[in-house]
Amino acid sequence: MATSVPRTRAAAALRMKQIALDNQSCMIRHTRAKLETERRESTAIKEGLEKKVSSLEKEHESTRVSLEVSHTTIAGITEIGLFMLKKIERMKEKKQQTRESHLECHHKWQARIQEAEGTLQEKHLVIEALVEEKSSLHQKIQGLQEENGAPAPFDDEWEEEPKGEELEDIPMGEGDIDDE
Repeated sequence: MATSVPRTRAAAALRMKQIALDNQSCMIRHTRAKLETERRESTAIKEGLEKKVSSLEKEHESTRVSLEVSHTTIAGITEIGLFMLKKIERMKEKKQQTRESHLECHHKWQARIQEAEGTLQEKHLVIEALVEEKSSLHQKIQGLQEENGAPAPFDDEWEEEPKGEELEDIPMGEGDIDDE
């Protein structure tokens, strides 16, 4: 039996080594399967992250474009606002100039009207003075005619010219005065 024991021991040791190798092989397969699963999960996660990154990049680009459009719009609106302010200022200046021109014109017309009124008053006074002088001369003439016993050529009744009759053209001689 002694000879079989070592064989049994050697066989047992070999069997133990075989079991250990089988266990290691099983563990390696199990580890490889686990690694493959983790690789698949990692690839799925990587693809998901790439999609998210791509989506975020697109969103970022869209946001950047929107911001550029917004900035362009704001710049355009600001430019329009500044243009309108300048135009309003020019209109205010023009309105002020028109007011000043109107006021100046009004003053000129007022001065002309006052000047014309003054001239009319002066003429009215001259006419009144002439009427008074005429009246005075008329009285003097009447007084002289009464003194000389002549009929009064001026009596405040005027004869009207006949409407239907035309006056004859009398040829003018030397020394006659043409009143026309």
